[in-house]
Amino acid sequence: MEHVAHLQKDKKLAPIVQPPFCNLTPKKNIAIALMGSIMSQQLSTKVAAVIYARFLALYQHKIPTVAAVLNTPIDTLRSIGLSNAKAMYIHNVAQFFIEQKITPAYLNKLSNEEIIALLTQIKGVGQWTVEMLLMFTIGREDLIALDDLGIQQAIVKLYKLEHLNKKELKLKMEKIAVKWSPYRTYACLYLWRWKDGK
Repeated sequence: MEHVAHLQKDKKLAPIVQPPFCNLTPKKNIAIALMGSIMSQQLSTKVAAVIYARFLALYQHKIPTVAAVLNTPIDTLRSIGLSNAKAMYIHNVAQFFIEQKITPAYLNKLSNEEIIALLTQIKGVGQWTVEMLLMFTIGREDLIALDDLGIQQAIVKLYKLEHLNKKELKLKMEKIAVKWSPYRTYACLYLWRWKDGK
């Protein structure tokens, strides 16, 4: 747990970097995880979990191949509770991963910025979505999601930055996060957990 001692050097952050310590577990099914985050956009965690379970049920409750998803008709994807736009975006992801021959090994060679630039070419995939993928699926340790509302709220509260506008806040967040590097992702995990009172 190398990140713990490093993050605890920040006096304000130290009280929330406490056991149980957070860890990152990279996952293999990057395309499916990206589809999952598209499905969960603008939904509560509970509803998102129901839709994702219905999605897996289309494939005998197993993680499908990207090709299998691309071969699933849009109407079938809509039948599990997805909007037409989300069903299209999921097809877009499948098509992009197949056409570009994207594998975990290929992505591992790229920097965070390169992965964001690559995957935001997919219609329906924005920067925040790719940042969450980098953190939770690819397992990158040094990333801060400046646009994430939860992270913004937690930093405002912890560092008493209530008086700043959006632009000033982001600049200040970047500045604060410099000292967390190379473990900025872990700092985000503790901030989310603290904000949610867990």
